[in-house]
Amino acid sequence: MRHRVTKVFVGLALFTLLGGTATVAAQSQHSTASYDVGIVYSRTGLLAAYGAEYIEGLKLGLRYATNGTNKVNGKAINLKLVDDKTDPATAVNAAKDLIGQGYKILAGSVSSGVALQVAPLAAQNHILFISGPAASDAITGVNKYTFRSGRQTLQDVETVTSFLKGSGKKVVVFDQDSVFGHGNYAAVKAIVGSKGHNVSEISVPLTATDFTPFAQQAKNANADLVFVAWAGTTAGAMWKALDQQNVFNGTDVVTGLAEHATWAALGDEATKIHYLSHYVANAPKNKVNDWLVNQMRKRGQTPDLFTPDGFNAALMIVHALKVGGGDVDKMVSSLEGFKFLGPKGYEAIRPQDHATLQPMFRVQLVKGSNGKLQAKVLGTANAFQTAPPIAKMQG
Repeated sequence: MRHRVTKVFVGLALFTLLGGTATVAAQSQHSTASYDVGIVYSRTGLLAAYGAEYIEGLKLGLRYATNGTNKVNGKAINLKLVDDKTDPATAVNAAKDLIGQGYKILAGSVSSGVALQVAPLAAQNHILFISGPAASDAITGVNKYTFRSGRQTLQDVETVTSFLKGSGKKVVVFDQDSVFGHGNYAAVKAIVGSKGHNVSEISVPLTATDFTPFAQQAKNANADLVFVAWAGTTAGAMWKALDQQNVFNGTDVVTGLAEHATWAALGDEATKIHYLSHYVANAPKNKVNDWLVNQMRKRGQTPDLFTPDGFNAALMIVHALKVGGGDVDKMVSSLEGFKFLGPKGYEAIRPQDHATLQPMFRVQLVKGSNGKLQAKVLGTANAFQTAPPIAKMQG
């Protein structure tokens, strides 16, 4: 049987400048005895599972980066956790509220739509914003105050090209009608299309519950490769529809490996697929990942797909505070060109556009002796191989 590859990943416009007088007043009342950091993330909503992974990594990352003290420069780091419900409007309101209270650091966006709404507030109000698992390429270079602690869509696509053989193939991107989905299509068209392949898109509304008509379209396309870009709780129903419409027969289905909880939903096809992977706990071999795995093992847990994004955010926040001491411009400068060892391996923040250069992994799923699916690492694409083109800094 042919190997099948698939891609599942995980993943507006009132931008108002906060009143200067109110902001200054709030800052004057702000405590100088601690560093306050606002975390606006998806505790609930479509991407709540990703939010849970992110926040777990963030808390462990702070412990690691501060040697268990939770202090930088003698000051405690206080986290204010706010649920954006995976909704951009809710996130914007939360961000404005925190900025109005004098917060100079915000982090946590799981959703690309959320991150692209919060980023302009960072520039308008001169605060440091570190986006989380949100994968949209538009976040990179959006403004000088915005960074990201996770990977972006172009890095996913650069990784998947290693699975494509030959040229002149017909490639269909099967995605969601969202910033994340269309970002994947744009990236595949730009990168895979530039290598001589014909790339088209089947876009599924976020509100869809019956995926059969879209799966039929994928089957009728007679593609050499179907590249699936999907995020959220509807993934199981989507895969079932593709299987029922025999999309896997005669076509390579290419996907990224999602979080552990989704593996069983892949069904009998799971072990026949090749995956690109943002992270699996057994792929990186370094002291930071060993520490993370050991800490979570004590709780009977395993780091998941977006745990490193939270961990990296903590490393970035601690570094920025150590160097900048709360001065936003100094913190921004300190992160530009920052190189660090995170759970995934060595990473670097590109000064020109704030892309976070990082390794990615090629894996497949195999059944262990207990009958459960496990990730077998096939190889690593290093940070240079997966580096996206440099984006022009917008502001």
